[in-house]
Amino acid sequence: MKNYSLDVPAPVSLSYVTRNIPEVSVEQRERALKATHYNEFAFPAGLLTVDMLSDSGTTSMTDVQWSAMFLGDESYGRNKGYYVLLDAFRDIFERGGEKNWKRSIDLVRTDCRDMDRMIDELYLAEYEGGFFNGGAAQLERPNAFIIQQGRAAESVLMEIVRNVLAQRCPGKVFTIPSNGHFDTTEGNIKQMGSVPRNLYDRQLLFEVPEGGRYEKNPFKGNMDIEKLEQLIQATGPENVPLIFSCITNNTVCGQAVSMANLREVSRIARKYEIPYIYDAARWAENAYFIKMNEDGYADKSIAEIASEMFGYCDGFTMSAKKDGHSNMGGMLAFRDRGLFWKKFSEFNADGSVKTDVGVLLKVKQISCYGNDSYGGMSGRDIMALTAGLYESCNVSYLEHRIKQCEYLAEGFFKAGVKGVVLPAGGHGVYINMDEFFDGRRSHESFAGQGFSIELIRRYGIRTAELGDYSMEYDLKTPEQQAEVCNVVRFAVNRSQLSREHLDYVIAAVKALYEDRESIPNVRIVAGRELPMRHFHAFLPASCTAPVFSYCIAYNGRIRAYKDPGDPLWKEASLQHNQ
Repeated sequence: MKNYSLDVPAPVSLSYVTRNIPEVSVEQRERALKATHYNEFAFPAGLLTVDMLSDSGTTSMTDVQWSAMFLGDESYGRNKGYYVLLDAFRDIFERGGEKNWKRSIDLVRTDCRDMDRMIDELYLAEYEGGFFNGGAAQLERPNAFIIQQGRAAESVLMEIVRNVLAQRCPGKVFTIPSNGHFDTTEGNIKQMGSVPRNLYDRQLLFEVPEGGRYEKNPFKGNMDIEKLEQLIQATGPENVPLIFSCITNNTVCGQAVSMANLREVSRIARKYEIPYIYDAARWAENAYFIKMNEDGYADKSIAEIASEMFGYCDGFTMSAKKDGHSNMGGMLAFRDRGLFWKKFSEFNADGSVKTDVGVLLKVKQISCYGNDSYGGMSGRDIMALTAGLYESCNVSYLEHRIKQCEYLAEGFFKAGVKGVVLPAGGHGVYINMDEFFDGRRSHESFAGQGFSIELIRRYGIRTAELGDYSMEYDLKTPEQQAEVCNVVRFAVNRSQLSREHLDYVIAAVKALYEDRESIPNVRIVAGRELPMRHFHAFLPASCTAPVFSYCIAYNGRIRAYKDPGDPLWKEASLQHNQ
């Protein structure tokens, strides 16, 4: 086949709809920052130039997805989308590649009038033994739960696990290791009374290759196998109820996890009979890195790689707002009659099931998010997600997306910005604040949060601080503190940003880096122990001081104090603590 190659990449998509970005002055952003107490999560998105707070639900969906939404069935019980969504998951996560796909969504697209076929292949199709029981098996042993987003899926899982453990071992504290718990996962674990641990090689993360580029991704998101086994042995397997892997590893700067590492963690989990759970929000991006960088996978499709990846775990939570390529959706699932089911179900003396953990999860799902066949999602969103799962298997899309991250990271590096984590991850670019500030800011200064606020104020760019402040460095033990990466994340929205956006961000960060001495620190003086505090924080009414302070509610009013030695601060703090 003839190929006339060029030195530039070929376009892979085009836009039918554009959204104008308003012109907003620095003074207007300052006004908004003041009114929202300098909380970046509360800052109005309509006042931003580039929003890189998160890649969750920010996707520009494809024409295929928009067309699928017209087929959405809003029935309360067992809408059509319920069946095609579960079958799409089966296609990609269980059936071993495209050659084995059923693509039940096409039955709905063609308005199939062969009712016997619809019944046999869709409505009453029986599946069992995997993550997605179908037909009567899903009623008898429910193991797949549609939930509107990943955070809610985590919450449902952790609450049921907590309840089971509390009933069996009242007052006991458990430890849950991971290659890197994200902020919400860690928050849910702490709220269930357990201890989260992040087991990765922190030093590897900040090794930067000469010239700013690796020939291969070295899989810096891997779990440290030696640390994992040491932790299990020191803690006792009976005190480790779950093991997590985040793919890709969001906490560790969006870095990929190798198939070899997933396989080895799975081996250890089975050795000690501990259920192995994935945070699978970015499964497709992780599969792409495996295809590009791990021996033996170059000729395999994304779906083939995904099927092997999910063959090593006992269950997963998933925000489908990432690699579902959709604006809404999530999933919680565990293997039928697998290790998770055995560990958290209750059995009678004769081996019969007394309490099925899947039933407990289903009860919680229904009580919080509605009937199990929609789980808080509209029928239209379910259809968009179904189509989006297939879209995420497109190598051309994944390559374009990941190369956008590479371009941004290398742009920072070439601009002389210190602390850029290289290679770039699959969904964003991270900057190590310890290096950015030349090691001259303490962990208690939370300078990464000051950096994020200044980016909003000066240039209208919103990022996410995922370091000392968000990951609660000051609340951790010395062992846990050594597992914190003090970073700020620039999330790259799927199919949305142009080269123009990225160049603007590069120029802004370069300018702020050159003026980094003016970036204020942040001091927490109230609310430091709130769960996931970065969603709730207040900062003072002025951003001119070299040190920010949190506000505190005092006699029904918000008051800010720059100096914790101020007698008014001491009085307010006393009142607050009481």
